[in-house]
Amino acid sequence: MTAHSEEETGPQGLVSALLEKGALTTEWLPACNAVPRHLFVPEVIWPGRAGMNRQDDRVIRDEEPEMWWAAVHRDAPITTQWDDGAYTGPGRGGIPSSSNSMPSMVFSMLDALAVEEGHRVLEIGTGTGWNAALLSHRLGSRNVFTVEVDGDTAREAHRRLNDAGFDPVSVIGDGAEGYAEGAPYDRVIATASIGRVPRQWIEQTKPGGIIVAPWGPTYGGEAVVRLTVAGDGSASGCFVGSSAFMRLRAQRVRRTHVREYLGGRKWPANGTRSVTTLSPDAVGDWPVMFAVGVQVPGAFPWMESYDDGTYTLWLRDTAVTSWATADYERDREEFEVYQFGPRRLWDEIETAYRWWEEQGKPGFERFGLAVDADGERVWLDHPGHLVQPVRQG
Repeated sequence: MTAHSEEETGPQGLVSALLEKGALTTEWLPACNAVPRHLFVPEVIWPGRAGMNRQDDRVIRDEEPEMWWAAVHRDAPITTQWDDGAYTGPGRGGIPSSSNSMPSMVFSMLDALAVEEGHRVLEIGTGTGWNAALLSHRLGSRNVFTVEVDGDTAREAHRRLNDAGFDPVSVIGDGAEGYAEGAPYDRVIATASIGRVPRQWIEQTKPGGIIVAPWGPTYGGEAVVRLTVAGDGSASGCFVGSSAFMRLRAQRVRRTHVREYLGGRKWPANGTRSVTTLSPDAVGDWPVMFAVGVQVPGAFPWMESYDDGTYTLWLRDTAVTSWATADYERDREEFEVYQFGPRRLWDEIETAYRWWEEQGKPGFERFGLAVDADGERVWLDHPGHLVQPVRQG
């Protein structure tokens, strides 16, 4: 590797790229320079692609050092574990279960955390340890507490942290429970996505403290929410940008195969046929999925693609009572729909989409979240404008 190419693809190249994007602020620049990413990336990785939930094939550092080095210093996520460690390669596993996050996302979330000298921070999801190292450099190891559910991942991260000169409190445990022994915290940051904010996080945060976490409905679509905790045990705040994180293990949703919904019959089984002018393609963008998912709880999509470029959008409910399909063909003005069960899932999706259109097609930045003892409510533009679930019947 030449000096020139190393400069372009190495730590300083990544720093320059992050500064140019505006993701890396002057407050976090010293930590970024002092804690290079490559110290916290394992030997075996599956490089990702910026803005996409897709992974390239496995790269082993000893076998392909230049490819490994370039992947580490690219602004893209890196998968470091599949299927909770059950799959080790070659190729790719079924479900990615741990990663080193996209650097611009790392620093955007750290910036949203708004830490100050002396703050105590709880991190949910140690992963490879890079985030904990950056926090430790900024605040001192004694003020950083990090929780990781996977024992092997936690031990490897702790070793990397120690090798880099940091010693935060590292805990193996369920991140949904936080870490009461270190509470109260000024800040809480999660590096795994959630669909509901664990009460323990709020209870372990000081009044006026901030929680930064990726939040998204079961249906899909996800954004980072920045919550401020109040003295009465509630928390509220705005979404600050799109995200795509692996789900907190305690909140994973089991997705039952379509054959369980069809009851042994061949599609369209006993579904009711209709047509729609709403293209299945219109409801697939991340912000749209978020807006739809908030209104259509307990449902999720799956796209069955075909060689000719057409596809079937499957919709299923988590209770395994209802399903729907919508067939997409390019240049069509009407699309065939089949629905079955007490929930008319395509009708719900279409109603939710029309509401999103009527509101001016809002992006994530117009939404917010309120959390209290009664549950969670997403709002649009202001806390008084609650986003209501689509009514049944």
